[in-house]
Amino acid sequence: MQYLYLILAIILEVVGSSYMKISDGFSKALPTAITLGAYAACFYFFALALKSISLGAAYALWAGMGIVLTATVSVVVFKSALDLPAVIGIVLILSGVVVLSIFSETVH
Repeated sequence: MQYLYLILAIILEVVGSSYMKISDGFSKALPTAITLGAYAACFYFFALALKSISLGAAYALWAGMGIVLTATVSVVVFKSALDLPAVIGIVLILSGVVVLSIFSETVH
């Protein structure tokens, strides 16, 4: 169940970040409300995940996957371009998350 909470926290963080962009510096009420609600729910589920997952492992997974998914949303939804260094960096982050998930004893 703790990994479901972590996945929900990651998804909500990506939603919050995406709507933060749409909020135009918090000048639009509905996107601002969605941003704040998504982050509040994100931290709630992250806190639930931390009951069973170590802080270091949970934060690495949350941050790493959040970066990768937010960059994906940025390209797909907001039509942002990623250059080669950005792609290499994202691949390295994703590789780190995979290594942590598969090989680290702190995750299990």
